[in-house]
Amino acid sequence: MKTELHHLPANKRRELDRVIQILFEEFDDAHGQPTGPRKLGRILKIILYGSYATGRWVHEPHTERGYRSDFDLLIIVNQKELTDRLEYWEKAAERLDRETMILNRLRTPVNFIVHTLQEVNDGLAHGRYFFMDIAREGIALYQADDSELHKPKPKTPQQAYDMAKGYYDQWFGLAVSSRMTYQFCYSNKQYPDAAYNLQQACERLYYCILLVFTFYTPYSHNIKFLRQLAERLSPKLVDVWPRDKRKLEARFLKLKDAYVKARHSDWFQMTDEEFSFLSERIELLGNVVNELCQEKLADLQAKI
Repeated sequence: MKTELHHLPANKRRELDRVIQILFEEFDDAHGQPTGPRKLGRILKIILYGSYATGRWVHEPHTERGYRSDFDLLIIVNQKELTDRLEYWEKAAERLDRETMILNRLRTPVNFIVHTLQEVNDGLAHGRYFFMDIAREGIALYQADDSELHKPKPKTPQQAYDMAKGYYDQWFGLAVSSRMTYQFCYSNKQYPDAAYNLQQACERLYYCILLVFTFYTPYSHNIKFLRQLAERLSPKLVDVWPRDKRKLEARFLKLKDAYVKARHSDWFQMTDEEFSFLSERIELLGNVVNELCQEKLADLQAKI
């Protein structure tokens, strides 16, 4: 696996050093003083993938689109328990967000996923594009040893099409169902359920496009996290959510919070204006996801 970062400016390399430091500090703190098998738990690799690995990053925070690429990181650990994001990685994610959005010590947002080495190698063995791209283009920022990932085993064209079509049928159908449930709940003034189902429609649309394009998605309910992953696939997905006004981005973040707060908080509310805006955006997201997935499926079918 590649290890050099010569294609990145010095300031970006310094930022990555800071990110790695934070990840290890917060992991060590979350890991505590374990005993038994957990005592041997450790980080095996941290791999940079995506636009900063390939040299295709975008940094235009001051434009109308207001988009900037993230540092995309895969953290590989040696025990399944250590992949629990809430237990071991939530504080790291919060600290990285704070360093980026509040303290401005990091100028580049950070997006990371955590898997065991077995999960990564299984993904390669099953020909999942996401892990194959990381194995081919990723850059190791940290390695406990120099062991290589397993050799990928790509799917046949027929297998690739069948898998992508199955994911599309499942998750796009579920997204449509959530959108219909939202409309019913909103029409009947069941506003907490309306907000929750609108969030579910968004979440499922991101699952759909990630699975169709990469055969992988982290099954997270954090739609901001899912949006970051999905927007690497097409600029059309970036354009769905305006970022040039704080008010509009705040509405998206409120939709993100609806997964928990709409069900469990007596204080959570959405205005008619917020419902209208978010509903329109989810409809647009659905149209874009459908268009991109149909194009991808046609491309896969043409290779059979």
